[in-house]
Amino acid sequence: MYAINMYESPTRKLRAIIKDFVKVFDIYKPHISVFYQESIYLKHEYEVIIKEKRDCFKKLIFHTIKEGQECGEFRKDLPVEITGMAILGMVNWTYKWYHPTGKNTIEEISEIFVELILHAIIAKEKWNHLTYNELSADRMNVSD
Repeated sequence: MYAINMYESPTRKLRAIIKDFVKVFDIYKPHISVFYQESIYLKHEYEVIIKEKRDCFKKLIFHTIKEGQECGEFRKDLPVEITGMAILGMVNWTYKWYHPTGKNTIEEISEIFVELILHAIIAKEKWNHLTYNELSADRMNVSD
């Protein structure tokens, strides 16, 4: 995933991960819906491959949260696993209710998710030092 190599800041990495993750539900919504409903019928070898990819993505999120805690950007009182699973659950459920012709675009939804998540996990002492420009994808300076 490009976010790991593109950004130094865990906040920016997590933001990019969430935005890309949400976009997947727009691009592959029909496929994802069928997958979630029919995944119990997968052959074992496909189940193993998918579990490996899912675990890899989960580890990426956990690692980014842990990195943010270690450098002081994210709250240390939040367990990494619960925080990561909350993010995964929140975004994964998008396939159930998102409609491309709905009230909000996928970009708007991803921005709302990012706002909710970052407001919950960024350390209060760090929040005051971050500007809207640092948190906004449209205004984000790629050079960190």
